[in-house]
Order: sequence, then C-alpha cells, then structure tokens
Amino acid sequence: MNQSATHNVTEFVLLGFRGCWEVQIFLFSLLLVVYVLTLLGNAAIICAVRWDPRLHTPMYFLLGNFAFLEIWYVSSTVPNMLANILSKTKTISFSGCFLQFYFFFSLGTTECLFLAIMAYDRYLAICRPLHYPTIMTGRLCGMLVSLCWVTGFLGYPIPIFFISQLPFCGPNIIDHFLCDMDPLMALACAPAPIAEFIFYTQSSLVLFFTVMYILRSYTLLLRAVLQVPSAVGRRKAFSTCGSHLVVVCLFYGTVMVMYVSPTCGIPTLMQKILTLMYSVMTPLFNPLIYSLRNKDMKFALRNVLCRMRISQNS
Repeated sequence: MNQSATHNVTEFVLLGFRGCWEVQIFLFSLLLVVYVLTLLGNAAIICAVRWDPRLHTPMYFLLGNFAFLEIWYVSSTVPNMLANILSKTKTISFSGCFLQFYFFFSLGTTECLFLAIMAYDRYLAICRPLHYPTIMTGRLCGMLVSLCWVTGFLGYPIPIFFISQLPFCGPNIIDHFLCDMDPLMALACAPAPIAEFIFYTQSSLVLFFTVMYILRSYTLLLRAVLQVPSAVGRRKAFSTCGSHLVVVCLFYGTVMVMYVSPTCGIPTLMQKILTLMYSVMTPLFNPLIYSLRNKDMKFALRNVLCRMRISQNS
C-alpha cells in the first residue's frame, strides 16, 4: 500500500490514566520513583554479577542478563508515559507508536524466553547436579542468551509492518498508555485478518510453550527436591528456585489475563492496570525478589554499595 495515500492519521493520542491535574502529578511522581528504583535495582544486580567473582556462574550470568533486559523493557513504556502525563496534547507520532509497539512486544517475548531458560538452568542444577558443570557451560549460556534476544526481535517485524501499512483514516484516540494491538486494530479503517492471525498465533505460541516448559521443569524439579533426604537440602533447593517461581507467577499471571483470555469483558481501566503490573511493576519487584531471598546476592550488593561509597569519598 502507498503509505501517504492511506495514512490520514499522522499521530495518535494516548489518553493514559485520566484524572484531574493533582491526580496526574501524583501519577507522574509515583511512576518516576518506580522507574528510578527499577533502573537502580536492576543496575545493581548487573554490577554485582559483574564485580563479584562468586557470582560468575550460569545462574547469575542469566540473572544479570535478565536484569539488563528488564531495564530496556520498562524503558520501552515509562519514559513516554511520563512525558505523556505532562503533555497537554498527549500525542505520539505514527512511527513512534509502531516503534513502541514493536519494542514492547519484542522485549516481552524475550522475557518469556529468558524465564524458560532460567527454569532450564534450575532444572539442571537440581535434577542433574553432576552433569550441570559440563552441560551449562559459559559458551552454552552465551548461545542461549543470544538466541533469546535474536528470536524475540525477529518474530514481530513482519506482522507489525503489515499492520502499520493499514489505512488509519478515522479517529486517532487510544484509550491506553501505550500502543497495543487491540486499540490499534480498532482504529484501522480496514480489516487485516491474516496479520492479526499471525500476530496472535505467534504471541499465544510463545506464551503457551514457554509456560508449559517452565511448569514441566518445576514439576520435575519439585519431584527431585521432595526426594532429598535432608531437610536443610530441601530448604536450600526451594530457596534457590522460589525467587524464579515468584517472578514467573507475577509476569505470566497478568500477561495470560491480557493476551490469552478474552479482553472484551475486561474494563479498560483494569486492562491498563494489568498492563502496568507486568510491564512496570514486575521489573521493579524482580531485584527485590532475587536479592532478598539470596544470601550470595545480598552480600554482593553490599560490596557494590561499599565500592560506590569508596569511589565517592575518594
């Protein structure tokens, strides 16, 4: 299609969370604090993994890369939300909207793949401890991480490109704080059943296969842990895997409600809150969950803080 002939809409209006000016200032302050804490928490995990030699293991290598991913994931939405709250027009350009759409779903897909690989790592560490050092090598970790990033970012360019070529000739108001699939398709002046089918099939397959693999891994892991004769050993195993399982439940629980169950019966405000939970709050909680339940990580984070104090004093 000729883009100039079909795109009468040159920008979209993101309504976000509506309310009086005082409410908008409160939301801006809250989101700013959450964003800064998310950046600091995940950056601290990256520094701890990089600087502490005891954390140079596959589990922490994956955790450091996961923290790096979370920084980009939250940055795909929150800076624009903050600017949108202060803006009087609340507009986002046509290309900016689809770029956000692409990065948001690509990073979300990458996160699903990361969570599956982290479950695989925990399964090997507990169910096959003798083979773990020879299987989960640094080279394999690097390959798995690269595969997550490449797969996540190569999956959506084609369907999103075809959706962007649809004619948008009518209203340009999106009752959301980001450019999402359903609001965009509702504004298109022509249907795109093939592009929609590819997009939703791809998203559903990623969610289904990753969550099924994680559940299978943890079923086998739980069975192996229950066979450990020592109560101390069982507690240690549960502590090691509990953090990852909490993150999985937080992320997949809200994502499944949004993209697997029908959203037509969910109020718009609830859809916004659910999206806010998995796209903003989960990256905030991850550093807390992983650090509070892990002695090695807490010790490494203390070392990071000590280094920062020493560098400031010098």
